Amino acid sequence: MSSSSDFQQDRHSFSGSPQKWNDFELPGDTLYYRFTSDMSNTEWGYKFTVTAGHLGRFQTGFEILKQMLSEERVVPHLPLAKIWEWQVGVACRQTGHQRLKAIHLLLKIVQCSTQRDCDLTLLKPLWQLFTHMENNLCHDMAKPGILLPLHRALAELFFVTENRVTELGSLQEYLLALNTEDHLHRCTAQ
Repeated sequence: MSSSSDFQQDRHSFSGSPQKWNDFELPGDTLYYRFTSDMSNTEWGYKFTVTAGHLGRFQTGFEILKQMLSEERVVPHLPLAKIWEWQVGVACRQTGHQRLKAIHLLLKIVQCSTQRDCDLTLLKPLWQLFTHMENNLCHDMAKPGILLPLHRALAELFFVTENRVTELGSLQEYLLALNTEDHLHRCTAQ
């Protein structure tokens, strides 16, 4: 297997039992392979799986989306609803810097979208995370400190989103969609 048709670049050769095969990476977007049998066995051959590269995949996607969302002439041609759905999923599943980057993209989408572009109810798990962080902050008032980057990012996302839905006239529906029935009962009781 190689990244060039003449099998001279990034060449990987395997022979024998599957235990001798190792995972490897090839640069680029094309894989060339050649299977040659010595006819010493009557089995069907070999099977291998090719997957897209892992190194830098998230960072590359983030940079591309960030750039596309920054181009006013490109934004109307983007499937914002689908991108929104993907990024909310990424922000819910990832941790650390990847989560922060997904939240950054969500913020950019909110700023350049219309009401129908984004299903804001998908933010519910992130809202629950944010309110949990807020509640913990209130309980730890004896120890004032600096907000964690995730807490700051979520605060900015929800602040901007709330302003955006207020502009669009759908604040009440948005707030009802994010909160649980139990939370609404507690607020009413207070």
